[in-house]
Amino acid sequence: MAHTALTPVFVGLRTGLHVLFAVLAGLVVVRAIAAPTDASPAVVALAILLMATYAAGGFVAGIARGRGRPPALVWLAALIVEWVALLWLTPEAAYLVFPLFFLFLHLLGRWWGSGAIVIATVVAICALGVHGGWSVGGVVGPIVGAGVALLIGLGYQALAQEAQQREALVQELLAARGQLAATEHESGVLAERARLAREIHDTLAQGLSSIQMLLHAAERADPERPGVEHIRLARETAADNLADARRFISELTPPQLDDNGLGGALRRLASGPWRTQGLQVTVRVSDAAPLPMHLQTALLRIAQGAVANIIQHAHAAEATITLEVQDRRLRFSIVDDGTGFDPGQVPDARGGRSDSFGLQAARERVGQLGGELIVDSSPGSGTTLAVELALENVS
Repeated sequence: MAHTALTPVFVGLRTGLHVLFAVLAGLVVVRAIAAPTDASPAVVALAILLMATYAAGGFVAGIARGRGRPPALVWLAALIVEWVALLWLTPEAAYLVFPLFFLFLHLLGRWWGSGAIVIATVVAICALGVHGGWSVGGVVGPIVGAGVALLIGLGYQALAQEAQQREALVQELLAARGQLAATEHESGVLAERARLAREIHDTLAQGLSSIQMLLHAAERADPERPGVEHIRLARETAADNLADARRFISELTPPQLDDNGLGGALRRLASGPWRTQGLQVTVRVSDAAPLPMHLQTALLRIAQGAVANIIQHAHAAEATITLEVQDRRLRFSIVDDGTGFDPGQVPDARGGRSDSFGLQAARERVGQLGGELIVDSSPGSGTTLAVELALENVS
């Protein structure tokens, strides 16, 4: 049983039952020694065997967890046979029926256990009548004990069932809290990215745009003026930096994935910016099996970076983006028909190459998802960039 707030109660009840059985069996042994009869040696031996069999219940329970109920039922049958034999020799063994009541309910269930309790009660009453004569106490005592055992045993089962339900509810609440925390974190990340995009657009991009326009106006005012080449160079540099800033803003601001998913976002890019830059992109991504939002965003970023490198460096005419999910394994690939390159010759991102930085960023994203980035390329044969990961590892 999983640990819950009621676990100490269950442990206390089980421990009390074990102690009660040991005390009652010890009482049988003490009685046989204190008032010896011809059957005393057999009573002592049988009582010790009964206690040993009961103590073996822990080992039997371990076997039963792997093989089902049969080992436990065999163990219970052995206890019953030994108890009946001991009851035949001494009436004090009738007291042992009380802890046996709980075993019947635990191992046989509510209905079969209740039937076994009734039968054991009748056997105990008959044994007391045979050994010491029939009396009201000999009849009422076992019946009262059986009633008390039924109430306690059924109450124990109801309490255990309620504890399991509460534990399941707690686990569901914990899982929901984890999902809520992940959603809030993702929302915070997207909000921060949007804020950064707005800040860059309202400050850096606007400043560069103003610088570019002023320099362009100065260049047109007097194209023959000395130093105009420096003005032209400054304007071109500002224009390049403005283009970089706008691309950075575009990358910070994710397309709407909530409505159309990853496939819709990629198709919008393929029919818009990528096509206008001369690259025909075929998107083979189905949204039939929705992926977590942060995974879709990461795959979209990887595709954007890969296609940007294709446009800038690969001189490709066509590219294909494919998403395949099979047996909880995901493969996301971008294939182009460009010039290709030697992956072993790509310098480290710190060397300043934009394409090497893009590959490094993609590797970092895939590493955070617990997957693997595969780059298959060679000069003159195009490039395949693939992401492979197990969806079980994506939290």
